[in-house]
Amino acid sequence: MTAPEPRRPRRGRKLVITALVLGGLLVAADFGLAAAGEYQVAQRMRDKLQLSEDPAVRINGFPFITQALGGDYRDIEITANGVPVRDQLRDLEIKANLYHTRIGLSELLAGDTSNARIDQVKGSVKIKANDLNRLVNQVTPFTDMAIEPDTRPVEQGGPETQGGQQPPTAAAVKLSGTTSLAGRKIRISAYGTVTLSGGMVEIGVNDVEIDDTSLAGLNEVLGAVRSALNVKIDPGSLPFTVTPTAVRVESGALTVEGTLENIPLDQR
Repeated sequence: MTAPEPRRPRRGRKLVITALVLGGLLVAADFGLAAAGEYQVAQRMRDKLQLSEDPAVRINGFPFITQALGGDYRDIEITANGVPVRDQLRDLEIKANLYHTRIGLSELLAGDTSNARIDQVKGSVKIKANDLNRLVNQVTPFTDMAIEPDTRPVEQGGPETQGGQQPPTAAAVKLSGTTSLAGRKIRISAYGTVTLSGGMVEIGVNDVEIDDTSLAGLNEVLGAVRSALNVKIDPGSLPFTVTPTAVRVESGALTVEGTLENIPLDQR
């Protein structure tokens, strides 16, 4: 006769299953509590940033409950898309990261932010290519406007830098698109610099390439393109009235950003 197989301990399996169930319930409760906090922040930020609808809010970091018990939320990320500024821009992306927001859990869930403070706010406004296209069209109609960093090496006409880096208030940019000049469609690539000055974004183009050099009056054509692309943009105020201190060029957008230290959450 063969020996019977030993039975697996049922108590151990039950403990494992119980632990998994409890762990799942705790995670679900943690996410639920975080969602409630995010909703309250979204409601408050809609009024504070004067938005037409609630922004997207994410309280980063897991577990949420440990941050809540300590009253210190390491990174609250707030994003709003499609924000207009006057009649000039219609599709801004506004973003703010609130680092170490100090507020009790009961106050947060009640929407009472009167005593809340933030160690640091990083705010940014992103100007997208479709808004730039709309501004340029006031001078010369363009289609499919694209924004990219100018990554050409210096020997090919790329930007010269000091110590290998551009200052934070300037960035090299490449703009490209299709326009109609002299009754013909041409593809252009323009290179220049985006500069932050007094809160305004200024684009200065110094090099233009076109795909048809046989056009009559080529110098006038290039001059018209430069004139259209040399624009000044008012991106509006950064979140929490952060002073803009840097401008960046990324694929599809120009971004203005800045930081502010130790401010009350309710500061306008």
